[in-house]
Amino acid sequence: MTQTTDIRRDDHRPLLLDLFSCAGGAATGYARAGFRVHGCDIAERPNYPFICHQGDALEYLARLIATGEIRRYGFVHASPPCQHGCALTVGTNASQGWGRAHVDLVAPTRELLDATGLPYVIEQPNGRAKIRKDLTLCGEMFGLGVIRHRNFEAGGWSIEQPAHRPHRGRVRGYRHGQYFDGPYVAAYGNGGGKPSISELQAAMGIDWTDVREELTEAIPPAYTEHIGAAFLATATLGVAA
Repeated sequence: MTQTTDIRRDDHRPLLLDLFSCAGGAATGYARAGFRVHGCDIAERPNYPFICHQGDALEYLARLIATGEIRRYGFVHASPPCQHGCALTVGTNASQGWGRAHVDLVAPTRELLDATGLPYVIEQPNGRAKIRKDLTLCGEMFGLGVIRHRNFEAGGWSIEQPAHRPHRGRVRGYRHGQYFDGPYVAAYGNGGGKPSISELQAAMGIDWTDVREELTEAIPPAYTEHIGAAFLATATLGVAA
C-alpha cells in the first residue's frame, strides 16, 4: 500500500521552505512541480524569484519552530554550505592548510529539520558531507549540459532512485594544462576553459540570474522538479488551520 503524507497548502499550492536558498535553482524546480516557495539566505539575493527572508537560515528556522509559524509549511528543502566536505574543495583545502576554513552545517540543519516534524530533503554535492544518499541525481538524467552530481537525504518520506545514465563524454575544459572537449560544461570556478554566462545558463536550465557565483552554486531546477513531483504524487493535500 502506498504511504501518504498530509501536507499543508497555501494559495491552492503546498507551501515549501527553501533554506540556504542562493539564487533559487532549487526553488524554481519546486515551483514547477506545484509548490509555492519561500526562501531564506544569509546574503541578499535580488535575483531570487520568490519571497525570500534575508538572514541566518538556522536561526530563522529555529524561530519558525518556536513561534509555531513552521506549521504553515508542508515541506522543507535545505542546502547547507558544503565547502567543508565538497569533493571539489577537500583536496585544495588540505594542500593549503585550509581544513578548518569552512563550517559543516549539515548536522545542526538535520537536528532542526527533525524538530519541525515535516518531510524534508538535505542536498549536498559529492564529498565528505555526512548525509544519507537516499537519492543521487545527475544532469544527464535530465538532458542537461552539466553532470553536477547531487545527493539528497530524505527525512520523513522516501523516494525511488532512478537509474543513472552513462555520461556521453568529458566535461569541457583544461585539466593539468591539457584541453579536453566534451558535451558538458564545468559549472564551477573561473578560468581553465570555463563556460560563459550564457553557456552556464543554457546548461543548467537557469535564465533569471546572470551572476556567475549564483549559477555555479545553483542546483539545476530539473532536479528539484523531479523531487517535488515525486513527493506530491504520494502526498495527501490538506489545508492549514
